[in-house]
Amino acid sequence: MEDKSHTVGTFQVGDYAVFAALFVVSSGIGVFFAIKERKKASSKEFLVGGRQMSCGPVALSLTASFMSAVTVIGAPSDVYRYGASYVIFGVAYTFVVFLTAELFLPVFYRSGITSTYEYLELRFCKLVRVAATLIYIIQTILYTGVVVYAPALALNQVTGFDLWGSIFATGIVCTFYCTLGGLKAVVWTDAFQMVVMVVGFLTVLIQGASRAGGIESVWSTAHTGGRMDVFDFDVNPLRRHTFWTLSVGGTFTWLGIYGVNQSTIQRCISCKTEGHARWALYLNLLGLWIILFCAVVSGLIMYTFYSRCDPWSAGSVSAPDQLMPYFVMEILGAFPGLPGLFVACAFSGTLSTVAASINALATVTYEDFVSQCYRDLSNRAANWISKALCVVFGVACTTMAVAASYMGGIVQAALSIHGMCGGPMLGLFSLGILFPVTNLKGAVGGLIVGITLSFWVGVGAFIYPAPSNNTRPLELSTAGCNFNLTADGSNQTSVSVSALTSDRYWLADSWYSMSYLYYSAVGFIGTVAAGLLITLLTGPMDPKKVKPGLTRSVKDVICFCSEKFMHADFSEDKEDLGDFGMAWEKHTDTEGVIKMEEKVKSDNDNLHENGYTNAAFDHNETSQVKQSFNFLTK
Repeated sequence: MEDKSHTVGTFQVGDYAVFAALFVVSSGIGVFFAIKERKKASSKEFLVGGRQMSCGPVALSLTASFMSAVTVIGAPSDVYRYGASYVIFGVAYTFVVFLTAELFLPVFYRSGITSTYEYLELRFCKLVRVAATLIYIIQTILYTGVVVYAPALALNQVTGFDLWGSIFATGIVCTFYCTLGGLKAVVWTDAFQMVVMVVGFLTVLIQGASRAGGIESVWSTAHTGGRMDVFDFDVNPLRRHTFWTLSVGGTFTWLGIYGVNQSTIQRCISCKTEGHARWALYLNLLGLWIILFCAVVSGLIMYTFYSRCDPWSAGSVSAPDQLMPYFVMEILGAFPGLPGLFVACAFSGTLSTVAASINALATVTYEDFVSQCYRDLSNRAANWISKALCVVFGVACTTMAVAASYMGGIVQAALSIHGMCGGPMLGLFSLGILFPVTNLKGAVGGLIVGITLSFWVGVGAFIYPAPSNNTRPLELSTAGCNFNLTADGSNQTSVSVSALTSDRYWLADSWYSMSYLYYSAVGFIGTVAAGLLITLLTGPMDPKKVKPGLTRSVKDVICFCSEKFMHADFSEDKEDLGDFGMAWEKHTDTEGVIKMEEKVKSDNDNLHENGYTNAAFDHNETSQVKQSFNFLTK
């Protein structure tokens, strides 16, 4: 094993040049689409790409934004400390993508909505829609700000990379290409950034494996160090990572962030057809597996490299999240530009997440608030308002990143808020889609109970961290270091843990020690259980009164069991709308509905975009509307 002096370099001119190239290309894509689409001045074109996106770039976009810099830097560190069981997240990703594609996507896509929260008004009432939108806006701004700040801080402390320069550059560039190019710029930029992420990971894998002695050495050392004990079937919900927490808890966690999240659904409904949207999701699953594999193997290589001298225990880094940047600087520091390539890889995840968030925030604000207050806006005005909203939320997210620097330990709690809100929101949509009997009181009551439970356990866990017998970090060694951890060689960690566990609140070792992956499950179960109970006590809703297409049965989800899906035609030229109703039913004014019905009956193939912008129809969608109308008038 080579001597570990733990001396790493800092960023050089070549590294900054490579990193700058990422921002230049990303901005250039925004400029390209601003010029290319300058004659298509409509909010629909800007926010959902005119619903003409192909599945390939959308799939890459979904993967890039799903894997933020927190994942690129944090996942290898997690494998380094806790082992390769992290790979079981691949099981959760599979369930998440399947349920999104077969349960939630058909409802959102066929209803013709642009904001996912518009569904809540169709199913329940406008109050539920507004409440859900506000929750989404707050949690997304908070989360996005931390996603920008956390990796920038880790990179700054290890590489000397300018902290505030990277934060402001990220905010400015994302806002720039979101405002200029809209969703198309976001999607194609994400696709480019996904390629950068894979190349960056491959560089680390190849050079890291070489420096660690080869793949056989990595496997052997990781196995000896307990990192290859992947499958732990302990059902104890207090354990941090087991097969069940990662697969079941991970499914609830990511489905809340993925299946009903505006950022994900918005890109899916931008596809040409529902078939394209499904393909995008399943291709995205392949991308998720690839990134997950790269992150896990990177963690194992890093452990092998530092198996006899852990830089965290030795004090060379002050936090686990700094391990990956430290490792990269040590193995790639001698190659000008390659450290910059990894930083570009990490910030590609950040740019993708931030851009997707800005675009989604602008969309829900325009659709759920602006368009509801000003219904007679011209396409030009709507387009400019959408662009202005991108600027506003770009500034808000960047400001939040600056504020995160003053939050200290609260940063960890802020990251957890995304998951704590995701469970109740998933439960709310599930009540509407899977349970036709759910009434308004049940939906509101369930949401309140779900949020209360998930925040109770989440905030409690932040105040009372779980003891090490639940988290079970694996052993790290400093036997091969050239310096000592402490003057007397004592184990300070064990002393502090003993002190912490001496007088703990009784809930701290039970409820608050629950695995963080179950927070969303708690919120989901609380929302659904309370919602159904309140519905039962206040009088269930007659399922026949629910508008067609707003609910979905388990039979529909299992495609091969559904006769309707076996005969459905999902070609590019035709969508099987089935019994999913008419998208224009969202218009509450009777006169508007009558006018549209008259246009359909008269076979007018030129739907006027100015009158029906909210219906999200294209000019070639008249045949689809007629199918839906004919079904309802049989």
